Amino acid sequence: MEWAWLDTIISGPFLTLLGAAIAAGLSMSGSAKALGIIGEAANGVMVEQPEKFGITLLLQAIGTTQGIYGLLVTFLILSKSGLLTGATEGLTAMVGIQFIAAGLPIGIVGWYSAIAQARVAATSVAVVGKNASLLGKTFIYPAMVETFAVFSLLVSILMWNAIVI
Repeated sequence: MEWAWLDTIISGPFLTLLGAAIAAGLSMSGSAKALGIIGEAANGVMVEQPEKFGITLLLQAIGTTQGIYGLLVTFLILSKSGLLTGATEGLTAMVGIQFIAAGLPIGIVGWYSAIAQARVAATSVAVVGKNASLLGKTFIYPAMVETFAVFSLLVSILMWNAIVI
């Protein structure tokens, strides 16, 4: 039986791309879902109070950060690995597995925290729909969820920094 295809899958470049895809794909999927959830709530407020567009847009923007963090880690992975320049000497399967590990924290926590943050931000949209003066106070709650996205970004960067090619 021919197993040559396994060498392609287990190769350092493939595994590295998988790590980058995990970081970007999961975190951006979470942000996309978050923007949908918050946008639905914002549209509900704007039907009756179109002047609150700016306030609701500010709350919606908070759902984008996890995707941005995942994109940053993806760029870091692709840059350090040499895949962007074609200089992949030393990019072994073990190094590729390390890049997967570095992409996992922001991928998983980014996905989950974006959706959790969206649920909180959607209720903040409802609150400012009733009383716009509470924006500053209601912004704190989704920002607290953001803390864990920032922690996972930091963990991914520290793991990425520890990879030696």
